[in-house]
Amino acid sequence: YQWFAEVAEQEHCHAIAVAHHQHDQAETILLNLKRGAGIRGLCGMRAKSTNPYSSNGIPVIRPLLCTTRDYIEHYLRDIRKKAWVEDSSNSDTNIRRNAIREQLQQYTKAEIEHIAETAAHMQGYVDWLEGKETIAARQAQLYEELKDYGFVEIDKIYDALQKGIGGKTFRSATHIGVIKNRQLNIE
Repeated sequence: YQWFAEVAEQEHCHAIAVAHHQHDQAETILLNLKRGAGIRGLCGMRAKSTNPYSSNGIPVIRPLLCTTRDYIEHYLRDIRKKAWVEDSSNSDTNIRRNAIREQLQQYTKAEIEHIAETAAHMQGYVDWLEGKETIAARQAQLYEELKDYGFVEIDKIYDALQKGIGGKTFRSATHIGVIKNRQLNIE
């Protein structure tokens, strides 16, 4: 990241884009769990963060965090007909991250996606605790307000509330929520 900062400043870049994807996020979360990281460690990598080595505040962006490695490889191989190079050190399981990467091969695609989603949820909680007005923070707050009612589609409820979709209905095992006037009325 120090080298990225130096090059970005020399080239007058507005951001540093890296190719971290869902698998990298899952690796980061598991690595942080093994290290005993707190709530911030469970946030994993953010889609946009500051580079501590950048004196000009050039951010690091991770536009592929929502994408799987398999899809990226499929896109490169089958759609764009491009080759890529694997870093030879990736196979060295003496490196902690690589050992975790090998363990992740036993996880299903859904499990890896859920680990990555957990990071996004934790980012929302941290933002909420720090008083930041982010979508993730508002979703975390909404989850806390609705958790006793058993609703699980918090992101869909949030989106419907933001769009003002009147009449949209959500169900939990015990309650029905209907959106009216940008509010969720629970029965």
